[in-house]
Amino acid sequence: MFRWLLIILVLMLAGLQYRLWLGDPNLRQVWYLEEQIQKQKRENQQLTERNHRLEAEVADLKSGLRAIEERARSEMGLIKEGETFFQLIEPRPEQVRKR
Repeated sequence: MFRWLLIILVLMLAGLQYRLWLGDPNLRQVWYLEEQIQKQKRENQQLTERNHRLEAEVADLKSGLRAIEERARSEMGLIKEGETFFQLIEPRPEQVRKR
């Protein structure tokens, strides 16, 4: 009787080990999914930080003319009345070698 009980328990243990390592879902899949979750959390954190920066920029653009002026100057090359605009042109590499 004890021998049959031992055989049944060993077979049950083997069946559970099979499911654990080779069944669906198995431990490898669980570990892979946990890794994907951590990766997604890091990406979400980066996107959250980016969203906070964009929100701050939008609030700055809505509240002050200074940010709008800065953006117009840097992106569109606009100048104020009474200012003088100087444009410096870098020589091409082949012109520098000829000198």
